[in-house]
Amino acid sequence: MIALSRARAASTTPTLSTSLVLLWLKLLRQDVRLTQIQLRHLRQQNLHSSEAVVVPGGPEVSLTTHGRRLEWVYLTIESIAAGEVRPSRIVLWLERESLANRPESLRRLEKRGLQVRVTDNYGPHTKYYPYLLGQSKFDTPMVTADDDVIYCRSWLRELVLAHARDSSVINCHRAHVVVMARTGFAPYRTWPDCRSQAASFAHFATGVSGCIYPVRFLQFLKSAGSAFLSLCPNADDVWLHANAIRSGFRIKQIRNRALDYPTIPATQKEGLLYANVALGGNDRQILNTYTPDDLAIIIPDAYDQWKRYVPGRDRNCICRSEDDRTDLCRRGLNG
Repeated sequence: MIALSRARAASTTPTLSTSLVLLWLKLLRQDVRLTQIQLRHLRQQNLHSSEAVVVPGGPEVSLTTHGRRLEWVYLTIESIAAGEVRPSRIVLWLERESLANRPESLRRLEKRGLQVRVTDNYGPHTKYYPYLLGQSKFDTPMVTADDDVIYCRSWLRELVLAHARDSSVINCHRAHVVVMARTGFAPYRTWPDCRSQAASFAHFATGVSGCIYPVRFLQFLKSAGSAFLSLCPNADDVWLHANAIRSGFRIKQIRNRALDYPTIPATQKEGLLYANVALGGNDRQILNTYTPDDLAIIIPDAYDQWKRYVPGRDRNCICRSEDDRTDLCRRGLNG
């Protein structure tokens, strides 16, 4: 009887793992509730505010949208406009059909300073490429934003301050760490989140949380042209990283942890996450894009960081010895 009572008590007492799950679910519900409150505020702001969304002196923000997200992108733009630092320009790039059918929420933002411009469809590269084409010279850093994210009030201020401290790197809120295998790049899905504020060629900025690009890099990127259309048409982060290392710009995450901002719930039925990550789309485009010369730039930085980021169970990691690193550099991407 005593043993049975103890067994029953044990079965009703939460284990540590169960407690952690319950705590996570509680925090998740709180996060969802806060996001809903934030969304309501942004809707009201769009309906009633007459305050300009831009002010002189800031960087320029470039983004795009498509499909059903056209209806909701105003929430992203309102979150940027509600920030502690506002940009000097916000440009939303739309295809001709989307431009003609843009909702009243965007037309209200245009009255407050949003610029809506027509463009051809360059896939995810549309967030920055038509901006490059439209500039004869670059005097101001460019910030990219995604169309399905609610950015916090300090989002742009932190990017601007990081750029002011060091414009010789590309500063971002979120990055992965490139993991190399003996035969080349490890699968993209195995690249861990960055946990460092160090600048590195082996850090891979993910644009969803925002990046700020220096003037000199914009000039280089424009000169690189549109080869991405054949190399990595659905992976703008890959093209931007490849050109960063080719132009001598390391990637620096602003904090020692990667930031993920809330997404707009109605937008998550569309997107490239599943195709690029789960189905290996990024891996194919990475192999298309990076050259052996690129690999030779990335590997030394990846080697320096392997103890922090590469799981010990990964026996294919290049970073077991100096000989492995030298051999992979010599063989290049094709093994």
